[in-house]
Amino acid sequence: MEKIEMDELLARMKRDGVTLIDVRPRDEYVVLHIPDANSIPLTELEKHLAALPPSKEIVAYCRGKYCMLSVEAVELLRRHGFRATRLEESVQEWYTHSSAS
Repeated sequence: MEKIEMDELLARMKRDGVTLIDVRPRDEYVVLHIPDANSIPLTELEKHLAALPPSKEIVAYCRGKYCMLSVEAVELLRRHGFRATRLEESVQEWYTHSSAS
């Protein structure tokens, strides 16, 4: 499964080159999420496919490298013709990394 590193994701987000989706349950998103991420829980993703931009790469994230939600999201998105990758790091790792940069 192709993944994207945090530094590359930050650069692409600055260029408006990706759509970032948080595929965790909405209550987890409310507690903490990556800025500019869209909350689309995996259980609701298929219903929201038409609203996703087909020309942009979509990056999905969940709870970290052992969480399968983002893997399943990327597989579903690719089956529907989207360019999709996953952020392996968790939202907590995001904040640790971005505050150190």
